[in-house]
Amino acid sequence: MHLLDLSMLSAIFTLAWPTMLEQLMQTAVQYIDTAMVGSLGTQATAAVGATSTVNWLIGSTISSLGVGFLALISQSLGAGDGKTARRASAQAVLVTLGSGLTLTLLTSLFSSRVPVWMRVDPVIRDLTSRYFLIFYSALLFRTASIILGTVLRSVGDTKTPMRVGILVNVINIILNFLFIYPARTVSLLGRGVFLPGLGLGVEGAAMASAASFAFGGIAITMALFRHKEISPLRQSFRPDRAILKRCFRVALPNMVQRFITSLGYVVFASMINSLGDVSTAAHTVANTVESAFYIPGWGMQTAAAVLSGNAFGAQNRGQIRRLGKSLIVLEVLLMIVSGSLLFIFAGPLVRIFTRDPEVIRLGTTVLKMVAVSEPFYGIPIVVEGMMQGAGQTLIPLILNVSCMWGVRIAGTFVCTQLLSMGLTAAWGCMIAHNMMLFVLFGIIYLRGKWIPGSDPSQPLPR
Repeated sequence: MHLLDLSMLSAIFTLAWPTMLEQLMQTAVQYIDTAMVGSLGTQATAAVGATSTVNWLIGSTISSLGVGFLALISQSLGAGDGKTARRASAQAVLVTLGSGLTLTLLTSLFSSRVPVWMRVDPVIRDLTSRYFLIFYSALLFRTASIILGTVLRSVGDTKTPMRVGILVNVINIILNFLFIYPARTVSLLGRGVFLPGLGLGVEGAAMASAASFAFGGIAITMALFRHKEISPLRQSFRPDRAILKRCFRVALPNMVQRFITSLGYVVFASMINSLGDVSTAAHTVANTVESAFYIPGWGMQTAAAVLSGNAFGAQNRGQIRRLGKSLIVLEVLLMIVSGSLLFIFAGPLVRIFTRDPEVIRLGTTVLKMVAVSEPFYGIPIVVEGMMQGAGQTLIPLILNVSCMWGVRIAGTFVCTQLLSMGLTAAWGCMIAHNMMLFVLFGIIYLRGKWIPGSDPSQPLPR
């Protein structure tokens, strides 16, 4: 039997490529942000990067809510039930308002405490706190971009979030130039050119991000309300128990998983922060560089979630199995290419963001280490995406949490806090974590546990 079902390639890439391009643009802006802030010095880079894992914690918690709506809407459309899909869209707007406002309030209240909890160097704690407060002032809009963007993707519309994401990134770049640097005159083709600027430094970078998030949230919301198939207009915005129960049945395990694993990222980063500014800066730069090479994985995960949700709603087990084989083969091939490129160009990419020779050395070393594990990490990404589309989030919760805390956090604690080892040891524990996920999700896939209702004589559960 052929591992790659050519008939599915069109559907997979139609959903995957806009997500990949969107992620590529976001990563490009992250590169530019880090490089611009990096030009202000190692402390500025550390101040911005010290709370990046808190950003993952908050973002992943919000994303988990979107997963619940993605599963319900994609399954409903696969079953031909457009009415339920539109009801779910309206409930997604309600959840966006509630969660966005709550998280905005919490981040504002605890902005001064987060750098302390993250064990940030006292020299840069005030700067880190101000960056954190400004960055999260637009969290309601960012919540709308994440949840409502996922609603659009659940109906196969990955192009609208891509277009909005590109505009958000362009706005962020322009505002970075205006807000970070002071007014200055630069030489261009032998002539002096005046560039306006406010000279706000790290705080200016946070303001640029907040403003671009606000635009993105408004644009995504308008796009959803104008969408012909999934618009929440003329739907009730009161809490719908039947819809919310189905969404949260999927979302809550995913939320617990993402919260606990992201909390693990926070603990992981706090242990790295305790190693000093150089390690924090090298970790920040390496994470920024590495994020670009996960783009094929996240693009394929979006396609996996939507297509498996459609097949699940249509009660088509055979299509789910063929989809799984095709996605895994494509994912491994793409991640082999991305891992090879990361290994070859690790050094030049790190030098984009810093001139500190020690940061360059450390960053290059850990990137070459992790590049080898990229193809293996692609498999759990895809298998988890298919399980999300089918509404199966409990098993990924158990696997991700146990690997994060049992391998990465425990290992890093022993290596850095007890044995006084450095950043390379911490990244070695991270790689071990990723490899364990590969083994466990691979076993789940081979045993068919990622397909709900594995008994063919029984209908797929709803």
